[in-house]
Amino acid sequence: MTRTSTRAETRRPVGVRPPAPGPALTPTTVTATAGTPLPADRRTGSATADTAPVQVGAFLLSAQFPGQTHGEALDRTVRAAVAAEQAGLDSVWLAEHHFVPYGVCPNAATLAALLLGRTRRIGIGTAVSVLSTTHPVALGEQAALLHLTSDGRFTLGVGRGGPWIDLEVFGGGVDAFERGFPERLDLLLRWLRGTRVGAAGPQFTFPEVAVVPRATEPPRQPDLGAWLGLDERTGTLRFPRQRQDADGSAEELTATGRPVAGPPMVVACTSPNGVRTAAERGLPMLLGMHSGDEDKLHMLELYRSAWLAAGRGEEQLRRITRQHVAAGVAQVDDRASTARATLLGAMPGWFEFGLGAHRTVDGRERKMRDPREYTELLCDLHAVGTPRQCADRLLATAERTGIRRFALLAEGSGDREATLHNIARIGSEVLPQLG
Repeated sequence: MTRTSTRAETRRPVGVRPPAPGPALTPTTVTATAGTPLPADRRTGSATADTAPVQVGAFLLSAQFPGQTHGEALDRTVRAAVAAEQAGLDSVWLAEHHFVPYGVCPNAATLAALLLGRTRRIGIGTAVSVLSTTHPVALGEQAALLHLTSDGRFTLGVGRGGPWIDLEVFGGGVDAFERGFPERLDLLLRWLRGTRVGAAGPQFTFPEVAVVPRATEPPRQPDLGAWLGLDERTGTLRFPRQRQDADGSAEELTATGRPVAGPPMVVACTSPNGVRTAAERGLPMLLGMHSGDEDKLHMLELYRSAWLAAGRGEEQLRRITRQHVAAGVAQVDDRASTARATLLGAMPGWFEFGLGAHRTVDGRERKMRDPREYTELLCDLHAVGTPRQCADRLLATAERTGIRRFALLAEGSGDREATLHNIARIGSEVLPQLG
Protein backbone atom coordinates (compact mmCIF):
# COMPACT_ATOMS: atom_id res chain seq x y z
CA MET A 1 0.00 0.00 0.00
CA THR A 2 1.38 3.40 -0.94
CA ARG A 3 1.96 5.74 1.97
CA THR A 4 1.46 9.47 1.67
CA SER A 5 4.24 11.12 3.63
CA THR A 6 3.59 14.08 5.91
CA ARG A 7 6.41 15.77 3.97
CA ALA A 8 4.02 16.26 1.09
CA GLU A 9 1.25 17.51 3.36
CA THR A 10 3.23 20.12 5.26
CA ARG A 11 5.78 21.55 2.91
CA ARG A 12 5.43 22.89 -0.61
CA PRO A 13 8.43 21.64 -2.59
CA VAL A 14 10.88 24.03 -4.13
CA GLY A 15 11.11 21.89 -7.28
CA VAL A 16 13.76 22.54 -9.99
CA ARG A 17 15.83 21.59 -12.25
CA PRO A 18 19.20 18.28 -13.86
CA PRO A 19 20.22 17.97 -17.33
CA ALA A 20 18.85 14.93 -19.02
CA PRO A 21 21.80 12.57 -19.48
CA GLY A 22 22.89 12.45 -23.09
CA PRO A 23 25.60 10.69 -25.04
CA ALA A 24 29.08 11.89 -24.24
CA LEU A 25 31.17 13.47 -26.97
CA THR A 26 34.36 12.74 -25.07
CA PRO A 27 35.12 10.30 -22.26
CA THR A 28 34.60 11.68 -18.75
CA THR A 29 36.55 10.52 -15.71
CA VAL A 30 34.35 10.20 -12.64
CA THR A 31 34.86 8.91 -9.15
CA ALA A 32 32.67 5.95 -8.34
CA THR A 33 33.25 5.81 -4.60
CA ALA A 34 31.46 7.86 -2.00
CA GLY A 35 34.51 8.63 0.06
CA THR A 36 34.35 9.80 3.65
CA PRO A 37 32.53 12.93 4.81
CA LEU A 38 34.65 16.06 4.76
CA PRO A 39 35.11 18.17 7.88
CA ALA A 40 32.52 20.92 8.10
CA ASP A 41 35.04 23.66 7.36
CA ARG A 42 35.98 21.99 4.07
CA ARG A 43 32.50 21.50 2.67
CA THR A 44 31.84 23.92 -0.17
CA GLY A 45 28.91 26.13 0.83
CA SER A 46 27.57 23.50 3.20
CA ALA A 47 27.47 25.36 6.50
CA THR A 48 23.77 24.67 6.80
CA ALA A 49 23.91 21.11 5.46
CA ASP A 50 23.31 19.54 8.87
CA THR A 51 19.94 21.30 9.27
CA ALA A 52 18.58 21.70 5.74
CA PRO A 53 16.24 18.84 4.78
CA VAL A 54 17.16 16.37 2.07
CA GLN A 55 14.64 16.65 -0.75
CA VAL A 56 14.06 13.77 -3.14
CA GLY A 57 12.34 14.02 -6.50
CA ALA A 58 11.70 11.61 -9.36
CA PHE A 59 13.58 12.19 -12.60
CA LEU A 60 11.46 10.98 -15.54
CA LEU A 61 12.84 10.85 -19.07
CA SER A 62 9.84 9.20 -20.76
CA ALA A 63 12.35 6.57 -21.84
CA GLN A 64 11.29 4.23 -24.62
CA PHE A 65 12.80 0.86 -23.77
CA PRO A 66 13.15 -1.71 -26.59
CA GLY A 67 9.80 -3.20 -27.52
CA GLN A 68 7.74 -0.31 -26.10
CA THR A 69 5.58 2.21 -27.95
CA HIS A 70 5.81 5.97 -27.51
CA GLY A 71 2.41 5.94 -25.82
CA GLU A 72 3.54 3.33 -23.30
CA ALA A 73 6.59 5.38 -22.37
CA LEU A 74 4.53 8.53 -21.87
CA ASP A 75 1.84 6.68 -19.93
CA ARG A 76 4.51 5.42 -17.53
CA THR A 77 5.72 8.98 -16.99
CA VAL A 78 2.24 10.31 -16.20
CA ARG A 79 1.47 7.48 -13.80
CA ALA A 80 4.89 7.79 -12.17
CA ALA A 81 4.41 11.51 -11.52
CA VAL A 82 1.08 10.87 -9.78
CA ALA A 83 2.69 8.04 -7.81
CA ALA A 84 5.53 10.35 -6.75
CA GLU A 85 3.05 12.73 -5.17
CA GLN A 86 1.25 9.89 -3.43
CA ALA A 87 4.57 8.60 -2.11
CA GLY A 88 5.48 11.98 -0.58
CA LEU A 89 8.34 12.92 -2.90
CA ASP A 90 9.17 16.60 -3.20
CA SER A 91 9.28 16.99 -6.95
CA VAL A 92 9.12 15.49 -10.41
CA TRP A 93 11.68 16.42 -13.08
CA LEU A 94 10.89 16.04 -16.78
CA ALA A 95 13.37 15.74 -19.64
CA GLU A 96 12.86 16.60 -23.29
CA HIS A 97 14.47 15.12 -26.39
CA HIS A 98 13.86 15.15 -30.12
CA PHE A 99 13.92 12.37 -32.70
CA VAL A 100 15.39 9.67 -30.40
CA PRO A 101 13.82 6.91 -28.27
CA TYR A 102 16.12 7.83 -25.36
CA GLY A 103 13.23 10.07 -24.32
CA VAL A 104 10.00 10.58 -26.26
CA CYS A 105 8.82 13.81 -24.60
CA PRO A 106 9.68 16.66 -27.02
CA ASN A 107 8.52 19.50 -24.74
CA ALA A 108 9.01 19.21 -20.99
CA ALA A 109 7.01 22.38 -20.24
CA THR A 110 3.97 21.02 -22.08
CA LEU A 111 4.13 17.74 -20.16
CA ALA A 112 4.63 19.73 -16.95
CA ALA A 113 1.34 21.53 -17.64
CA LEU A 114 -0.48 18.22 -17.85
CA LEU A 115 1.09 16.91 -14.65
CA LEU A 116 0.43 20.12 -12.73
CA GLY A 117 -3.22 19.52 -13.54
CA ARG A 118 -3.05 15.90 -12.41
CA THR A 119 -1.39 16.69 -9.07
CA ARG A 120 -2.04 19.08 -6.18
CA ARG A 121 1.08 19.44 -4.01
CA ILE A 122 4.23 18.15 -5.66
CA GLY A 123 6.64 20.44 -7.52
CA ILE A 124 7.03 19.85 -11.26
CA GLY A 125 10.22 20.95 -13.01
CA THR A 126 11.87 20.68 -16.41
CA ALA A 127 15.23 18.96 -16.53
CA VAL A 128 15.72 20.52 -18.84
CA SER A 129 14.06 22.78 -21.37
CA VAL A 130 16.66 23.20 -24.13
CA LEU A 131 17.28 26.86 -24.92
CA SER A 132 19.33 26.18 -28.05
CA THR A 133 16.21 24.99 -29.90
CA THR A 134 13.59 27.21 -28.23
CA HIS A 135 12.87 30.92 -28.46
CA PRO A 136 13.52 32.32 -24.95
CA VAL A 137 10.39 34.51 -25.03
CA ALA A 138 8.17 31.58 -25.99
CA LEU A 139 9.63 29.53 -23.14
CA GLY A 140 9.30 32.48 -20.78
CA GLU A 141 5.61 32.81 -21.62
CA GLN A 142 5.09 29.12 -20.90
CA ALA A 143 6.99 29.31 -17.62
CA ALA A 144 5.06 32.34 -16.41
CA LEU A 145 1.77 30.72 -17.33
CA LEU A 146 2.59 27.54 -15.41
CA HIS A 147 3.97 29.47 -12.44
CA LEU A 148 0.91 31.66 -12.06
CA THR A 149 -1.70 28.94 -12.58
CA SER A 150 -0.06 26.28 -10.36
CA ASP A 151 0.36 28.32 -7.19
CA GLY A 152 4.12 28.40 -7.74
CA ARG A 153 4.67 24.65 -8.11
CA PHE A 154 6.55 24.91 -11.41
CA THR A 155 10.35 25.09 -11.70
CA LEU A 156 12.08 25.94 -14.94
CA GLY A 157 15.29 24.07 -15.62
CA VAL A 158 17.23 25.13 -18.71
CA GLY A 159 20.30 23.93 -20.56
CA ARG A 160 22.04 24.28 -23.88
CA GLY A 161 21.50 20.67 -24.99
CA GLY A 162 23.90 19.02 -27.40
CA PRO A 163 25.19 19.44 -30.98
CA TRP A 164 22.36 17.36 -32.38
CA ILE A 165 20.37 17.51 -35.60
CA ASP A 166 17.67 19.32 -33.58
CA LEU A 167 19.63 22.53 -34.15
CA GLU A 168 19.14 22.31 -37.90
CA VAL A 169 15.50 21.25 -37.71
CA PHE A 170 14.51 24.12 -35.43
CA GLY A 171 16.74 26.72 -37.04
CA GLY A 172 19.09 27.65 -34.22
CA GLY A 173 22.15 26.21 -35.90
CA VAL A 174 25.35 25.04 -34.28
CA ASP A 175 26.16 28.61 -33.17
CA ALA A 176 23.14 28.56 -30.83
CA PHE A 177 24.72 25.58 -29.07
CA GLU A 178 28.35 26.65 -29.07
CA ARG A 179 28.08 30.40 -28.34
CA GLY A 180 24.46 31.43 -28.02
CA PHE A 181 23.40 30.10 -24.61
CA PRO A 182 24.33 33.17 -22.48
CA GLU A 183 22.36 35.55 -24.73
CA ARG A 184 19.37 33.22 -24.73
CA LEU A 185 19.47 32.81 -20.97
CA ASP A 186 19.73 36.56 -20.38
CA LEU A 187 16.74 37.22 -22.63
CA LEU A 188 14.74 34.58 -20.78
CA LEU A 189 15.66 36.11 -17.41
CA ARG A 190 14.71 39.62 -18.55
CA TRP A 191 11.34 38.27 -19.66
CA LEU A 192 10.67 36.46 -16.39
CA ARG A 193 11.73 39.44 -14.24
CA GLY A 194 10.53 42.47 -16.17
CA THR A 195 7.42 44.19 -17.47
CA ARG A 196 8.63 45.21 -20.96
CA VAL A 197 11.36 43.53 -22.99
CA GLY A 198 13.11 44.21 -26.29
CA ALA A 199 16.21 42.69 -27.84
CA ALA A 200 19.11 43.88 -29.99
CA GLY A 201 21.53 40.98 -29.94
CA PRO A 202 23.22 38.74 -32.49
CA GLN A 203 20.51 36.09 -32.23
CA PHE A 204 17.37 38.06 -31.34
CA THR A 205 16.31 41.53 -32.40
CA PHE A 206 12.80 42.82 -31.81
CA PRO A 207 11.10 45.99 -30.54
CA GLU A 208 10.07 46.35 -26.93
CA VAL A 209 6.85 44.55 -26.05
CA ALA A 210 4.82 44.10 -22.89
CA VAL A 211 5.44 41.00 -20.79
CA VAL A 212 2.15 39.11 -20.56
CA PRO A 213 1.61 37.25 -18.29
CA ARG A 214 4.05 38.65 -15.76
CA ALA A 215 5.87 35.93 -13.86
CA THR A 216 6.64 38.36 -11.03
CA GLU A 217 2.99 38.69 -10.05
CA PRO A 218 1.89 36.64 -7.05
CA PRO A 219 1.14 33.06 -8.18
CA ARG A 220 -2.53 33.06 -7.27
CA GLN A 221 -5.91 33.32 -8.93
CA PRO A 222 -7.40 36.79 -8.21
CA ASP A 223 -11.05 37.10 -7.34
CA LEU A 224 -13.37 38.89 -9.74
CA GLY A 225 -13.31 42.17 -7.85
CA ALA A 226 -9.53 42.33 -7.83
CA TRP A 227 -9.40 41.47 -11.54
CA LEU A 228 -11.84 44.29 -12.34
CA GLY A 229 -9.86 46.75 -10.22
CA LEU A 230 -12.52 47.16 -7.52
CA ASP A 231 -11.58 48.31 -4.04
CA GLU A 232 -12.24 45.40 -1.65
CA ARG A 233 -13.95 47.63 0.94
CA THR A 234 -15.96 50.13 -1.09
CA GLY A 235 -16.36 48.47 -4.50
CA THR A 236 -15.12 51.64 -6.25
CA LEU A 237 -12.72 51.54 -9.18
CA ARG A 238 -9.06 52.02 -8.32
CA PHE A 239 -7.02 52.14 -11.52
CA PRO A 240 -4.22 51.73 -12.40
CA ARG A 241 -3.94 48.28 -10.77
CA GLN A 242 -0.14 47.98 -11.21
CA ARG A 243 2.55 50.48 -10.32
CA GLN A 244 4.54 51.51 -13.39
CA ASP A 245 7.88 53.24 -13.25
CA ALA A 246 8.88 55.66 -15.95
CA ASP A 247 11.24 53.15 -17.56
CA GLY A 248 8.69 50.35 -17.49
CA SER A 249 10.89 48.09 -15.37
CA ALA A 250 8.94 48.18 -12.12
CA GLU A 251 8.61 45.02 -10.07
CA GLU A 252 5.70 44.03 -7.86
CA LEU A 253 6.85 44.24 -4.24
CA THR A 254 5.87 42.23 -1.19
CA ALA A 255 4.80 43.87 2.07
CA THR A 256 8.45 43.84 3.15
CA GLY A 257 9.57 45.64 0.01
CA ARG A 258 11.19 42.64 -1.65
CA PRO A 259 10.49 41.79 -5.32
CA VAL A 260 7.96 39.05 -5.88
CA ALA A 261 9.81 36.07 -7.29
CA GLY A 262 8.88 34.33 -10.51
CA PRO A 263 9.30 30.60 -11.09
CA PRO A 264 12.36 29.00 -9.50
CA MET A 265 15.08 28.19 -12.03
CA VAL A 266 18.05 25.86 -12.35
CA VAL A 267 20.74 25.65 -15.03
CA ALA A 268 22.17 22.37 -16.28
CA CYS A 269 25.94 22.56 -15.79
CA THR A 270 28.29 20.10 -17.47
CA SER A 271 31.35 22.31 -18.07
CA PRO A 272 33.27 25.16 -16.39
CA ASN A 273 31.69 27.65 -18.80
CA GLY A 274 28.23 26.47 -17.82
CA VAL A 275 29.08 26.78 -14.13
CA ARG A 276 30.31 30.35 -14.60
CA THR A 277 27.20 31.25 -16.60
CA ALA A 278 24.95 30.04 -13.78
CA ALA A 279 26.97 31.62 -10.96
CA GLU A 280 27.27 35.02 -12.64
CA ARG A 281 23.47 35.15 -12.90
CA GLY A 282 22.85 33.88 -9.39
CA LEU A 283 21.13 30.67 -10.52
CA PRO A 284 21.54 27.24 -8.93
CA MET A 285 23.06 24.31 -10.82
CA LEU A 286 21.62 21.04 -12.02
CA LEU A 287 24.37 18.40 -12.05
CA GLY A 288 24.19 15.30 -14.23
CA MET A 289 23.87 11.61 -13.42
CA HIS A 290 27.45 10.87 -14.47
CA SER A 291 28.89 13.03 -11.66
CA GLY A 292 30.32 11.39 -8.56
CA ASP A 293 30.93 13.21 -5.30
CA GLU A 294 34.42 14.34 -6.33
CA ASP A 295 33.02 15.77 -9.56
CA LYS A 296 30.28 17.56 -7.65
CA LEU A 297 32.84 19.09 -5.28
CA HIS A 298 34.89 20.29 -8.24
CA MET A 299 31.84 21.94 -9.82
CA LEU A 300 30.93 23.53 -6.49
CA GLU A 301 34.41 25.01 -6.15
CA LEU A 302 34.18 26.46 -9.66
CA TYR A 303 30.77 27.86 -8.80
CA ARG A 304 32.05 29.41 -5.58
CA SER A 305 34.91 31.13 -7.37
CA ALA A 306 32.63 32.56 -10.04
CA TRP A 307 30.04 33.55 -7.43
CA LEU A 308 32.50 35.51 -5.32
CA ALA A 309 34.09 37.06 -8.42
CA ALA A 310 30.65 38.42 -9.31
CA GLY A 311 30.61 40.31 -5.99
CA ARG A 312 28.22 38.08 -4.07
CA GLY A 313 28.74 37.11 -0.43
CA GLU A 314 29.23 33.89 1.49
CA GLU A 315 25.82 34.00 3.15
CA GLN A 316 24.12 34.21 -0.24
CA LEU A 317 26.29 31.32 -1.40
CA ARG A 318 25.13 29.15 1.50
CA ARG A 319 21.53 29.83 0.57
CA ILE A 320 22.05 29.05 -3.11
CA THR A 321 23.87 25.82 -2.26
CA ARG A 322 20.61 24.52 -0.82
CA GLN A 323 19.03 25.01 -4.24
CA HIS A 324 21.50 23.04 -6.34
CA VAL A 325 20.05 19.79 -7.69
CA ALA A 326 21.94 16.55 -8.32
CA ALA A 327 20.55 14.01 -10.75
CA GLY A 328 20.99 10.35 -9.95
CA VAL A 329 19.43 6.91 -10.05
CA ALA A 330 17.33 5.14 -7.43
CA GLN A 331 16.40 1.47 -7.43
CA VAL A 332 15.17 -0.07 -4.20
CA ASP A 333 15.02 -3.78 -3.44
CA ASP A 334 15.36 -6.13 -0.50
CA ARG A 335 18.80 -7.09 -1.73
CA ALA A 336 21.39 -4.84 -3.31
CA SER A 337 22.29 -7.51 -5.84
CA THR A 338 18.67 -7.69 -7.03
CA ALA A 339 18.38 -3.91 -7.41
CA ARG A 340 21.59 -3.82 -9.38
CA ALA A 341 20.54 -6.77 -11.56
CA THR A 342 17.26 -5.02 -12.40
CA LEU A 343 19.08 -2.02 -13.82
CA LEU A 344 21.78 -4.07 -15.55
CA GLY A 345 19.06 -6.11 -17.21
CA ALA A 346 17.22 -3.11 -18.68
CA MET A 347 19.30 0.06 -18.90
CA PRO A 348 22.11 -1.08 -21.25
CA GLY A 349 19.57 -1.98 -23.93
CA TRP A 350 17.84 1.36 -23.48
CA PHE A 351 21.14 3.26 -23.70
CA GLU A 352 22.17 1.42 -26.86
CA PHE A 353 18.71 1.81 -28.40
CA GLY A 354 18.17 5.42 -27.33
CA LEU A 355 21.55 7.12 -27.26
CA GLY A 356 22.68 5.35 -30.39
CA ALA A 357 19.97 7.18 -32.36
CA HIS A 358 21.51 10.64 -31.81
CA ARG A 359 22.81 12.42 -34.93
CA THR A 360 25.16 15.37 -34.78
CA VAL A 361 24.24 18.55 -36.64
CA ASP A 362 27.51 18.89 -38.52
CA GLY A 363 28.81 15.34 -38.79
CA ARG A 364 31.30 15.71 -35.94
CA GLU A 365 32.56 12.52 -34.35
CA ARG A 366 30.57 11.25 -31.40
CA LYS A 367 31.85 8.79 -28.82
CA MET A 368 29.21 6.98 -26.81
CA ARG A 369 29.90 5.33 -23.48
CA ASP A 370 29.75 1.56 -23.34
CA PRO A 371 26.11 0.95 -22.25
CA ARG A 372 26.85 -1.74 -19.69
CA GLU A 373 29.86 0.01 -18.19
CA TYR A 374 27.83 3.22 -17.90
CA THR A 375 25.02 1.35 -16.13
CA GLU A 376 27.51 -0.21 -13.72
CA LEU A 377 28.95 3.23 -13.03
CA LEU A 378 25.51 4.63 -12.22
CA CYS A 379 24.84 1.72 -9.88
CA ASP A 380 28.14 2.48 -8.09
CA LEU A 381 27.47 6.19 -7.79
CA HIS A 382 23.85 6.34 -6.75
CA ALA A 383 21.04 5.04 -4.54
CA VAL A 384 20.83 1.45 -5.75
CA GLY A 385 20.27 -1.25 -3.13
CA THR A 386 18.30 -1.80 0.04
CA PRO A 387 16.32 1.08 1.55
CA ARG A 388 19.05 1.60 4.15
CA GLN A 389 21.78 1.60 1.51
CA CYS A 390 19.85 4.07 -0.65
CA ALA A 391 19.34 6.43 2.27
CA ASP A 392 23.00 6.16 3.31
CA ARG A 393 24.13 6.92 -0.24
CA LEU A 394 22.00 10.09 -0.41
CA LEU A 395 23.02 11.23 3.06
CA ALA A 396 26.71 10.64 2.32
CA THR A 397 26.54 12.83 -0.79
CA ALA A 398 24.59 15.51 1.08
CA GLU A 399 27.10 15.47 3.94
CA ARG A 400 30.13 15.55 1.68
CA THR A 401 28.98 18.14 -0.85
CA GLY A 402 26.27 20.17 0.89
CA ILE A 403 23.81 19.41 -1.95
CA ARG A 404 20.42 18.59 -0.44
CA ARG A 405 18.18 18.22 -3.51
CA PHE A 406 18.12 15.11 -5.65
CA ALA A 407 16.32 14.18 -8.87
CA LEU A 408 16.47 10.39 -9.08
CA LEU A 409 15.81 8.33 -12.18
CA ALA A 410 13.18 5.88 -10.96
CA GLU A 411 12.22 4.22 -14.26
CA GLY A 412 15.43 2.27 -14.82
CA SER A 413 13.62 -1.06 -14.87
CA GLY A 414 11.74 0.02 -17.98
CA ASP A 415 8.55 -1.54 -16.65
CA ARG A 416 5.54 0.58 -15.66
CA GLU A 417 4.40 -1.42 -12.65
CA ALA A 418 7.97 -1.92 -11.43
CA THR A 419 8.55 1.84 -11.71
CA LEU A 420 5.46 2.62 -9.66
CA HIS A 421 6.52 0.06 -7.04
CA ASN A 422 10.01 1.54 -6.92
CA ILE A 423 8.64 5.04 -6.34
CA ALA A 424 6.35 3.77 -3.59
CA ARG A 425 9.29 2.14 -1.81
CA ILE A 426 11.38 5.30 -2.10
CA GLY A 427 8.58 7.17 -0.37
CA SER A 428 7.73 4.64 2.32
CA GLU A 429 11.15 3.14 3.09
CA VAL A 430 13.88 5.60 2.03
CA LEU A 431 12.42 9.04 2.81
CA PRO A 432 11.77 8.29 6.52
CA GLN A 433 15.48 7.50 6.95
CA LEU A 434 16.58 10.87 5.57
CA GLY A 435 15.50 12.84 8.61
